[in-house]
Amino acid sequence: MTERKPKDERQEDFVERLIRESRDRGELDLVEGKGKPLKFLGRPHDASRWLREKLEREHLSILPDSLELRRQADRALREVFEIGSERLVRERLEALNTRIRSVNRTTWTGPPTDLAPLDVDEWVSRWRTARSRGGRAG
Repeated sequence: MTERKPKDERQEDFVERLIRESRDRGELDLVEGKGKPLKFLGRPHDASRWLREKLEREHLSILPDSLELRRQADRALREVFEIGSERLVRERLEALNTRIRSVNRTTWTGPPTDLAPLDVDEWVSRWRTARSRGGRAG
């Protein structure tokens, strides 16, 4: 917005005029959520709502590394049984081991890490067994 508010125009009238002119030019036609109610209407005010939404939208975490690592490991070990290729299982587990080693080596604040690198061959064996049974292992 480059236009300045005229001195003789009330702030509310100025803003409403700018909105109306933008709408008339079609500048608001592609606004995300157009025609839908605002998500936060009807809910109590939550000052940290925007932070939680940003964390979720951008897949960020505010957990200490050791706790975030535990969450990532739990998710990876659940999801490994849904992977259809042994090569991809090994890659996923090796990537997790790389993350475990990094966090164990560099984390010095927060709760201590308690994860050791996984035995990839053992987990691949579990994966094979689960595949042969047509189910999941854990």
